[in-house]
Amino acid sequence: MKMKKVAGLVLATAMTASLFAGCANSDQNKNASSNAANTAEPASGELVWKIGAIGPLTGAGANYGNAVCDAAELAINEINEAGGINGYKIAYKKEDDELDNEKSVNAYNALKDWGMQILVGPTTSDCTIAVSELTKADNVFQITPSGSAVECTKYDNVFRVCFADPAQGAKSAEYIGTHNLAKKVGIIYDSSTTYSSGIEQSFVEEAKNQGVEVVAAEAFTADTKTDFTAQLQKMKDSGAELVFLPIYYTEAATILTQASSMGLSVKWFGCDGLDGMLDMDNFDASLAEGVMLLTPFAADATDDLTTKFVSSYKEAYKVTPNQFAADSYDAVYALKATLEKANLTPDASTADITAALKANMTEIELAGLTGNIKWTADGEPDKNPKAVEIKNGTYVSME
Repeated sequence: MKMKKVAGLVLATAMTASLFAGCANSDQNKNASSNAANTAEPASGELVWKIGAIGPLTGAGANYGNAVCDAAELAINEINEAGGINGYKIAYKKEDDELDNEKSVNAYNALKDWGMQILVGPTTSDCTIAVSELTKADNVFQITPSGSAVECTKYDNVFRVCFADPAQGAKSAEYIGTHNLAKKVGIIYDSSTTYSSGIEQSFVEEAKNQGVEVVAAEAFTADTKTDFTAQLQKMKDSGAELVFLPIYYTEAATILTQASSMGLSVKWFGCDGLDGMLDMDNFDASLAEGVMLLTPFAADATDDLTTKFVSSYKEAYKVTPNQFAADSYDAVYALKATLEKANLTPDASTADITAALKANMTEIELAGLTGNIKWTADGEPDKNPKAVEIKNGTYVSME
C-alpha cells in the first residue's frame, strides 16, 4: 500500500503529546464523562448528521480516549446550540476500544450499525490503522485527532489533526539542537509500537543535522515495560545530558520513578505521548518537574479561544483539557467548516459526504486551538507546534 508523504508537514518551532496537557487519570475522566451533560438527542425522526468517535475510555490510554471523545462532544454541543451544520443538528455516539485493535474494529461496526456518517478517531495509531481498512472499504470519512503513525493516513479518506511521528521526532531533535538543551542525548523507546519506533528513527536522523550526539539508544517492548533499570544504567554510563522519551505517559512515569531511585539526574524531553502523566494514580508528580515536551496546545495560553475552551471543558468534565482534547475539538470544527463549504445536508449519501470532505478540507483554513491549520491532499495538517515544560505541576509554555 502506498505510503503518504510526511515531508509535506510544515512545523515551525516545536512542541508534545500529549504525548500524545494536564488531564486526569482514567477513573477521574471516566467519572467526569459520565457526569457531564450528554449531547442533546434530536427529536425522533429529525434529519441529523451522525458523527461517531472511538477511543480507549477505560483501561490503558483512557486519559487519551476520554479527552478525544469528551472534546468532540463539547464541540458538538456548542455547534448544536448555535444551530448545527447548514441548519441541521448533530447526533453523537462514542465507543470504547480499550486500546485494542480488535475492539476498535468492533466499535466501528457498532457505530456503522447506528448509522454513522463520519468518524472522529480512533484515538491511537494502531487502532486508527486497523479501522482505516474498514472506513476505506465502506467509503466513510475518517479524521483521527491523535493517530500519529505515518500509516494512519495511507488511504485518501483518512485525515489527521496531530503531527505524524517522523515530524515529531525531527522537530524534537531540532528544538533540542537550536535551543542548545544538550549535546549528548540518550533515548529510551518502545520498539514494539509504531508510534515510538517511528519517532525514534526520525529523531536520530535529525540529531545528526543539529550537532546532537545520540550516545545511547535503548529499547523496551510491551513485555518488558515495568523494569527500566538496565536502560537507565546505560543512560547513566553514557554521559547523556538529556534523555529523549518518545513513549506513552504510563511508561514514562515508571522511568522517572526508577531514575529518581537510581540517582540519575538528567533533562527529560518527550512528545505528545507524555501528556497525561501528571494526574496518574500513585505517581509522584514532583518527579516530572522540568520535563519538556512538544505540543500544539498549551492550556495556559491566554488567547480567547483557548481560555473559553479550557473553561467550558473544566466545567463539563472537571479536568483540564490536554492536547488530545484540543486536537479533537479542532477536528469537529474542521468538519463543520468543510461541510458548510460544500453546502451539504445530512440526507446526502455517505459516499457523497466523503467525497465532499476529501475535496473541500484542503480548501479551508481553521483557526483552531492547535494553531491555524490547513490540510494537504494527503490528509496531513500544516500548523506550528509549541514546546511546554512542567513547572509546579502544570504545563507552562516555553519560548
